[in-house]
Amino acid sequence: MERMLVVGGARALGAAVVRRAVKEGYDVVVGARDLARTQALADEVGASAVHLDLQDETTIAAAAEQLRDGIDHLVTTGSAPHDVRTTELDHDKLVAAFTAKVIGPMLLAKHFGPLLRPTGSMLLFSGVVGWRPGPGSLVKGVTNGAVEYAARHLAADLAPVRVNAISPGVIDSGAWDRLGDGKDAVLRKSAAGSLVGRHGEIDDVVDAVLWLVRAGFISGETIHLEGGARHKTA
Repeated sequence: MERMLVVGGARALGAAVVRRAVKEGYDVVVGARDLARTQALADEVGASAVHLDLQDETTIAAAAEQLRDGIDHLVTTGSAPHDVRTTELDHDKLVAAFTAKVIGPMLLAKHFGPLLRPTGSMLLFSGVVGWRPGPGSLVKGVTNGAVEYAARHLAADLAPVRVNAISPGVIDSGAWDRLGDGKDAVLRKSAAGSLVGRHGEIDDVVDAVLWLVRAGFISGETIHLEGGARHKTA
């Protein structure tokens, strides 16, 4: 049975990956900083839990020590959004955003790279904003764009372990629920801005994750999961 560590797996997209991976027969380890919530999900679905905070390298090292007998796949979904205009940037929140998306995954590679089996993989999460600049999306755009290069260079550094990234568009993952009645407008706009005429569903992302961890001849790539939104001109 292959072992999969899902970092940021206690909520939203990460939790959906955890649930599907367990159903498909993986030995899943859920890694997140809220250990109580992580353990609750692990107990519910039949996984195991480990405390892991991308903002704290000591927890990454400790988690690697706990899993020192090896893993096959590492999926990291962590993020720390800082959606402000340039003049409103906060240093600490800026660093946290880069740590969640870029520095943290590189530190995961540092500590878990030696534990990943040669036929295994590492999967990072980017996002369509990296290719769609706009006011207020500076930090999200630059960090997501950097993920593409992180995946490419980590693939070369960790070979033969495969490293790839997924770049989702607007996904109805629960993240938009905070908008209340405004959620439907966001999803409609996303559907209209895609080539396939709909917004993304959480299963679209989970399907891509499970496909990529099994795709043994793909490495160093970023898979764009946004219905062709980058290519629509009108």
